[in-house]
Amino acid sequence: MNRIKTIALAICCAAVSTTTQAAEKPNVIYILADDLGYGDLSILGQKKLQTPNIDLLGSEGIIFTQHYSGNTVCSPSRAVLMTGQHPGNVHCRGNMRSENNTALNPAMTTLPRLFKNAGYATGAYGKWGLGVTSESGAPNPLTHGFDHYSGWKSQGIAHTYYPTSIVRDGKETPLAKGTYIHDLIMADAYQFIEQSVADKQPFFCYIPTAIPHAAMHGPKELHEKWCKVFPEFNNKIGKYGAGKGEPCPDVQNPIAGFAAMIEHLDNQVGEILALLKKLKVDDNTLIIFTSDNGTHSEGGHDPRFWNSNGDFRGIKRDVYDGGIRSPFLARWPARIKSGTTSGHISAFWDILPTMAAIIGQPIPEQADGLSMLPTLTGEASAQKQHQYLYWEFAKGEDQKIFSQAVRMGDWKAVKLKKNGKSELELYNIKNDISETKNVAKQYPKIMDRIEKIILEAHTPLPSQR
Repeated sequence: MNRIKTIALAICCAAVSTTTQAAEKPNVIYILADDLGYGDLSILGQKKLQTPNIDLLGSEGIIFTQHYSGNTVCSPSRAVLMTGQHPGNVHCRGNMRSENNTALNPAMTTLPRLFKNAGYATGAYGKWGLGVTSESGAPNPLTHGFDHYSGWKSQGIAHTYYPTSIVRDGKETPLAKGTYIHDLIMADAYQFIEQSVADKQPFFCYIPTAIPHAAMHGPKELHEKWCKVFPEFNNKIGKYGAGKGEPCPDVQNPIAGFAAMIEHLDNQVGEILALLKKLKVDDNTLIIFTSDNGTHSEGGHDPRFWNSNGDFRGIKRDVYDGGIRSPFLARWPARIKSGTTSGHISAFWDILPTMAAIIGQPIPEQADGLSMLPTLTGEASAQKQHQYLYWEFAKGEDQKIFSQAVRMGDWKAVKLKKNGKSELELYNIKNDISETKNVAKQYPKIMDRIEKIILEAHTPLPSQR
């Protein structure tokens, strides 16, 4: 009889434990800014505008000072994030004219599928960047485990905030002229969060906002406000294009436009924080804020005026740190100690294994990254370290390598094609954060090791074989 009671008690305890674990699954919101430089946030040094709500994610959580994007341009960086593959293994190494060539492999367990397998509600809101989102049967966000998607039809159309249509769950719907699509997308994201909480289902909300990419289209009232702050630029006109038939209005005073965009996004991060508190899920919601690559100089944006890349050399399309070092702020009151800073060297391909560890899922076979969970939760002594990080950036449809980079401890190597020849540069990031002193000739053994890493890390694409 006692044995029967013991077995029954064990079964009951196991059931309670399982229920408790399910109830404790954290919600995850991953906000991916587009072309936001490391120096564009006031918590990381921006002086000409303030980002108080985004800053809260760092001041009430953790700041990673050495986090890197998946690439130096949009599509391959997002491909790395979704697959967990590093830039030398992922299928996409540069932006491509034929956007469906960037589509993910549906057979892979990508980031949203990982959450779906764990019983999460999943939603994506913004710029997908990995193929056309509205084609029936074609790879799109819904193919890879997202329950919902709201955003642009394609990456090219996402160059404007006033497109002719919006895609919701695969269906393209016309928009009235002058509709600012960003706010529709964010409203859908808020609704998804509210509905998931109402359904008592943990959620993964991916917000790849287009801000502050391309055309400097900010909300009218905020734009006018910043025109008064920076009237000396009122005669400057910012121009950009978004493809045939898609309106992409010129911007008078793109300096003001950039400020308006950043303030608007910051306000919306504040709205998300307020919503989580209202819904009483704030404590167990992990919010991550980062950027897909470094700052840009398009659409009239002036990264020098804003010091958008901070102390780093280079911008978007460069593999110097200004093109690939990303801001990374993470807030999770239940698990992350407030006011933490970490110099742990990490990258986009670490996100997939990190999420697998958080939600109790196996790491997909294709993933190259290492879980950052020990560092996030204050157990740095248990954190595994990368032997190196590797990037390659390709231009054109043939995806031939244009530039490569390696980060190995305090060493950073950059290999560029110049006049048909490849030249390898070497910098000591600890002593030379701006990568200004090429010390390649002084350290031949380091150079030999890095040359071997470049050969080891690069997997040729079919077009390169």
